[in-house]
Amino acid sequence: RPGGPASSLCPGPHFLLPDTNLLLHQIDILEDPVIKNVIVLQTVLQEVRHRSAPVYKRIRDVIQNPEKHFYSFTNEHHRETYIEQKRGETSNDRNDRAIRVAVKWYNEHLKKTEDEEKIQVILLTNDRTNKEKALEEGITAYTCEEYIKSLTANPELVDRLACVSDEGKEIEGGKIIFPEHIPLSKLQQGIKSGVYLQGTYRANRENYLEATVWVHGDAEENKEIIIQGLKHLNRAIHEDVVAVELLAKDEWVAPSSVVLQDDGQNEEDVENEEEKENILKTSINKDMRRPTGRVVGIIKRNWRPYCGMLSKSQIKEARRHLFTPADRRIPRIRIETRQADTLEGQRIIVAIDGWPRNSRYPNGHFVKNLGSAGDKETETEVLLLEHDVPHQAFSQAVLSFLPKMPWSITEEDMKHREDLRHLNICSVDPPGCTDIDDALHCREIGNGNLEVGVHIADVSHFIRPGNALDEESVKRGTTVYLCEKRIDMVPELLSSNLCSLRSNVDRLAFSCIWEMNHKAEILKTRFTKSIINSKASLTYAEAQMRIDSATMNDDITTSLRGLNKLAKILKKKRIDNGALTLASPEVRFHMDSETHDPIDLQTKELKETNSMVEEFMLLANISVAQKIYDEFPEFALLRKHPAPPPSNYDILVKAAKSKNLEIKTDSAKALAESLDKAESPTFPYLNTLLRILTTRCMMQAVYFCSGMDNDFHHYGLASPIYTHFTSPIRRYADIIVHRLLAVAIGADKTYPELTDKHKLAEMCKNLNYRHKMAQYAQRASVAFHTQLFFKTKGVVNEDAYILFVRKNAIVVLIPKYGLEGTVFFEEKDKPTPKLEYNSEVPSLTVEDTTLHVFDKVKVNIMLDDSNIQHQKMRMVLVEPKVRHKILRTILSFSNVKKIIMWKKMK
Repeated sequence: RPGGPASSLCPGPHFLLPDTNLLLHQIDILEDPVIKNVIVLQTVLQEVRHRSAPVYKRIRDVIQNPEKHFYSFTNEHHRETYIEQKRGETSNDRNDRAIRVAVKWYNEHLKKTEDEEKIQVILLTNDRTNKEKALEEGITAYTCEEYIKSLTANPELVDRLACVSDEGKEIEGGKIIFPEHIPLSKLQQGIKSGVYLQGTYRANRENYLEATVWVHGDAEENKEIIIQGLKHLNRAIHEDVVAVELLAKDEWVAPSSVVLQDDGQNEEDVENEEEKENILKTSINKDMRRPTGRVVGIIKRNWRPYCGMLSKSQIKEARRHLFTPADRRIPRIRIETRQADTLEGQRIIVAIDGWPRNSRYPNGHFVKNLGSAGDKETETEVLLLEHDVPHQAFSQAVLSFLPKMPWSITEEDMKHREDLRHLNICSVDPPGCTDIDDALHCREIGNGNLEVGVHIADVSHFIRPGNALDEESVKRGTTVYLCEKRIDMVPELLSSNLCSLRSNVDRLAFSCIWEMNHKAEILKTRFTKSIINSKASLTYAEAQMRIDSATMNDDITTSLRGLNKLAKILKKKRIDNGALTLASPEVRFHMDSETHDPIDLQTKELKETNSMVEEFMLLANISVAQKIYDEFPEFALLRKHPAPPPSNYDILVKAAKSKNLEIKTDSAKALAESLDKAESPTFPYLNTLLRILTTRCMMQAVYFCSGMDNDFHHYGLASPIYTHFTSPIRRYADIIVHRLLAVAIGADKTYPELTDKHKLAEMCKNLNYRHKMAQYAQRASVAFHTQLFFKTKGVVNEDAYILFVRKNAIVVLIPKYGLEGTVFFEEKDKPTPKLEYNSEVPSLTVEDTTLHVFDKVKVNIMLDDSNIQHQKMRMVLVEPKVRHKILRTILSFSNVKKIIMWKKMK
């Protein structure tokens, strides 16, 4: 018997049966705990699956939740509900008819029950024609809005209603702001004929009136198209797939160096935009012009639920308010809500429904309240959602594939394994590390050579292909490390226990063992599944102390000294070969043990042992890459780091030249050598700044399938081939590499997906996305904790260096805190100082003071929390003094770029 909320329209017991469009657009309503007893037809599920994979996944999850009482019915395979398509009937009309037939059949079927009270099945549809036909056929049918408004005990549900049509809910009497979007069929014809270009729309975080479109396909000459101005952006939203028309060459523009943020309070205030667009036009450098276009239509919307805050309307008792997303690349969204007073100061989630031509902002609806802004748990939830990091608890289906405890190694486990428990193996990791992926050993063998082993946790033994645990791991792709929280890729039983190579316990491993001479030349390489028993779990500092100790000569210390000696030789060889050594202002927080607030912040210090472990991990990854490629030339999962295009280095070359230094960029080796020579006796930090700037010039390293690519080279490591083998607890790519290597040495069996290059390529695409998002989430976490750190510090005076100059701003780096911020020289409602920008030097002259890249300055730092959503670090430029002006530096925590880690390219 259906229970559920009381409806004034249908007070008796009833089931709801939504049509396809209603399910697609009102999924937020259907997911609400209040809505129960829903029948989802096979016809509807099939259409939803075809039209939106995310919504399909969400409705499947709801159906599987027993508390919701959602039921799927295979109406297409039921004799009394299956219907043929009539001649002249569209497939859409046929499906609508099939839905009505199923509702009618259900109501007849339920009449036969012996229930005293009649149970009804109600059709929910927002399609006027479908509703009219249903009513003619004697079916009870309501629009979603009619039904939701009838749930008088749950008025808050009305806020979650999606606007029905893209052009619906237009502002009364509002003038047309945007050009019409060309229909999809005409767009496809135009793309085919070359009139339009198809690409992914990327909004600019620093300038809301500018975006770029990355063109799909191989048209190298127009890979990136600039879009400038509100009308040319034409209602596209970050990550949408759009069609673009190129403008005439005399209308092309240069990427702007102006920082512009949407500070309009009025949703119809377009004069403000016109003024700002004029600023863009006056700052065009004709030599820097790039292909420029305008968005003419949308091919695929890639909207997601957005986190942010309500900007409450000043009009008393207004229902229409603006929502400001946390992500500055997303425009404000207009929503209707009766809960504005409650939601003020809260982090909320909003979904976009459409964007009418006469509205300055898109329409949307309220989805969920996350909690108070500024609260640590709420902000962590926001950054995980905003970076699309899967972080829900592992489901019972996933956990059911874990080994039963107590676990022990069996005779079966020992097949195809070597027993290496007698070796003096140890691990070296950061302090507090519980997910220990790797361990090492080094010993002399009878012929005077050395045996060196890298032993990696055998995660693929526990995660078998295709089960729920495997599917969850590949979806997550990587473990995400936040400042005080770790989002595991695999359940804790594996990550911190059974797969973690802790000391003094037997563990399953995958070992890469070399025979080397004392010059670190590899004589033999072999791979084996193994069982090990680590003799010590050391931190980098503990390992360094053993190596340096004059009194310690035990087996583990001797092994470490052997490894360290070989690592130095290996590193020298790599660098001589052209590998790059770059820098990043990476920071570590010290947390209060009770409040978990950051109480100290310092740049991370790297010891010799960090480099020692790194060298052997690199060597193992290269050895495994070669092995799996030799064995599976079409199916090897590899990692490449493309060489940057020469233009990427322009800023670096010009900045170095301004300090009378030459940086050569024609090869990685030339770059590495010129960076080594770029020293200044009077400015020792200059070399570090150059290396930080070089990191910014680099491309992102990516996973790829060997059968789908020709360029394997890893630019940063100067290696012709590379992969990831050494961290399977925290990276899914390594699990695939383990499976390939196991098949290559006959230690495990293959499976179809492992040798399907198209599926591997698709997997690589997801893994690259997950790694990128994890990186951004980690930076956002550091940003938030830096903000917490400065909250109680008042004013802090520190040295800083200029990293970049813009036309109206400079970007500075404060080495002590690894903190980066933008100094704006224009303030709202204040006179702008005279500014002269020189892109060649590069420098910015403010009044009579010239500021160059790499100049040392002094700033006072303080937290500005006047805007709770985008809290800022406010800085006052103390030295050099600029005439008549107090200059402030604003560091936006939604766009912090403090940690660019070199290890991202490894």
